[in-house]
Amino acid sequence: QGNMAFAGKYEFESDENYDDFVTKIGLPSDKIEMGRNCKIVTEVVQNGNDFTWTQHFPGGRTTTNTFTIGKEADMETMGGKKFKATVKMEDGKIVAEFPNYRHTAEVSGGKLVEISTSSGVVYKRTSKRIA
Repeated sequence: QGNMAFAGKYEFESDENYDDFVTKIGLPSDKIEMGRNCKIVTEVVQNGNDFTWTQHFPGGRTTTNTFTIGKEADMETMGGKKFKATVKMEDGKIVAEFPNYRHTAEVSGGKLVEISTSSGVVYKRTSKRIA
């Protein structure tokens, strides 16, 4: 698998527990509607431990987080809040503690699997590799 496992472009395929999760983290209802079954394309550029993680939303909006494993970085949440986090690598998964949820990402079977957990609610998003 190697350490370049994340690099690529992935398109949203399916998710689980979206509504419960976004309600739990306090996303406003307009953002909730916008994100539901949203064909988000996630683009990951990886250079060793340096990552640029961009999410392209339909309609042209993008969110980009740039980080280095093990170093504190400025990040942005799903809802657009800015915060600082130190992203870690655990068992081949990228792990980040967001202000009100824990986020993990891994590449498994050619798919990008992202899991966010907040107070016991687990949101899982699966994206298929398109590039």
